[in-house]
Amino acid sequence: MKIALAPDKFKGSLTGIQFCMVVEESLKKVLPNAEIISLPLSDGGDGTIEILEHHLNGKLIKVKVNDPLFRLIDASYLYMDDIETAFIEMAVASGMYLLKKEEQNCFHTTTLGTGELIADAIKKGAKTIILGIGGSATNDCGIGMATALGYKFEDENGIELTPIGKNLSKIYRIHTNGVLENLSKVDFKIACDVTNPLHGENGAAYIYGPQKGASKEEVRQLDEGLKNIARIFKKEFYKDVQDIKGAGAAGGMGAGTAIFLNGKLTSGIDLVKDLIGFDKKIKDADWIISGEGQLDNQTLSGKTIQGVLKSAKKYNIPVAAMCGSVSLSQEEAEKLGISYTDAVIDKAKNLDDAMENSSKYLSKMAIKFAERIKE
Repeated sequence: MKIALAPDKFKGSLTGIQFCMVVEESLKKVLPNAEIISLPLSDGGDGTIEILEHHLNGKLIKVKVNDPLFRLIDASYLYMDDIETAFIEMAVASGMYLLKKEEQNCFHTTTLGTGELIADAIKKGAKTIILGIGGSATNDCGIGMATALGYKFEDENGIELTPIGKNLSKIYRIHTNGVLENLSKVDFKIACDVTNPLHGENGAAYIYGPQKGASKEEVRQLDEGLKNIARIFKKEFYKDVQDIKGAGAAGGMGAGTAIFLNGKLTSGIDLVKDLIGFDKKIKDADWIISGEGQLDNQTLSGKTIQGVLKSAKKYNIPVAAMCGSVSLSQEEAEKLGISYTDAVIDKAKNLDDAMENSSKYLSKMAIKFAERIKE
């Protein structure tokens, strides 16, 4: 019997790698002869670097970059020499977690640091750059990133603008003559699972601005700024970014990567699966065990379990989901293609107990599952 383990993390509790260790050890107690392969996954958001480092022959490159408020910090990205590919997480340079609560306001923040990481990877010789754009503290439509790559943004008086969300509405002209020489030779793949348009009531400012500290009036101004830069993109780059699904991701970074990097927005989980050769490795498995913190109808959209189910369906492999909590009925789970579910929260006394002792409960769940499939 061959069992593939393909979980995401349980946020704040277990990493995907720890999940695999616990489940493998527990399964072996009941199924000592089973072939168990560990394939921890990520959907392209935070924690993806750790997962890719686990699977691939990569090295962490540390660079001094600007944080969202233009302060120098150390940030890292993963570089894979043999395939000349870099994986960069936007959050490590431009993420919310870098700011104190009172500092969070996407009216004043920048993606400059993300651009500095990209510039460094290009200098290292990267031919492909995969950019994960989750967890940002910004709403600058990627103008900070673009500034680090040699783009220049001016107002109508020819004065260069600081690349922050507040200044989007003042942009009159974009200069491209100083852009990094090798930028156009790099293939950019953008890990993005958000489908919001750039501006409007479902756009970057109105949907995510308040979560990133912007006031009602600032949100309105940010949306006007996004409309302004969309007009300039249309005029100067002949692209209507409002038509791009996911243009509003990460404060307009979806649109910014499409224009400044000629990037292709792709599902994060699909990118990670392709990089590690997931489909090839699970091909002859009898079961796949996946899992993440929460499983419900909403969390399936673009997430790790959805990516696992897509691959499993291809080869007709049954999927078991062991999660922190499951709010799907058995019927709903089966409709989605999940043959077996179990949840830590059903075993624990309360949420704190579930978070603190998730590995203990996960081990029991794995043993119970092994006994069931052994019969």
